Formats: sequence, structure tokens, C-alpha cells
Amino acid sequence: MASKLAQLQSKACQATQFMAKHGCAYYKQLLEQNKQFIQEPPTVEKCNLLSKQLFYTRLASIPGRYEAFWKEVDCVKQLWKNRQELKVEDAGIAALFGLECFAWYCAGEIVGRGFTFTGYYV
Repeated sequence: MASKLAQLQSKACQATQFMAKHGCAYYKQLLEQNKQFIQEPPTVEKCNLLSKQLFYTRLASIPGRYEAFWKEVDCVKQLWKNRQELKVEDAGIAALFGLECFAWYCAGEIVGRGFTFTGYYV
């Protein structure tokens, strides 16, 4: 166990040294590649404008998402009607999806409780 800890520590040290050496260049390269997305001048007013644009754009997309949701519901209803024709592979994929959703729910609950498994802090 101690050897694994030392190995992990040396890898972390190497990664830190690499980032210290090349991090600034990577940051500059990233900004240069994406300069078309940078708003000039970076003011509070510009940030407020962009946040309002994002909010109202999301608000305007609700009808399309609503329609897509009901199309998915209709598809699931159709699959349920024809469940005798359902392949084992499709049922397995649906079961794995349900298991993944439950796992994400459990992870969210654990995070929400402050990373405790036993319960909430009182």
C-alpha cells in the first residue's frame, strides 16, 4: 500500500511540474483558438446581457423540447404495447438505463447529504 501511495505521489508531482511548465502556453493556445467566442470588453453589463440572452433562448426552446418529450412518451407507449416482440437485447439496455438513473440518483443524494452514507447532519 505504501508503495502505491509513493507511486501516486510521484505521478502527481510529475503532473504538477508538467502543468507548471506548459499550463500557461496551453491556456494561451486555448484562448487563441476560441477567440471568436470571447466578448470584448468583458464588462458586467455584457455579462448581464449574455445571461439574459441565454435565459430567454432557453425559454424559447421549451415548446420544441415539450414536443420531443411527448414523442418519446409515445414511442415508449408503442414499445409497451408491442412488448411481446421486444428483444432481450432491448430489454437489457432499458434495464441498464434504469440502473444508471438509479445510480445517479443515489450519487446525488449522497452529495446532497454532504458525502455521508448514513443520513443528514442534524
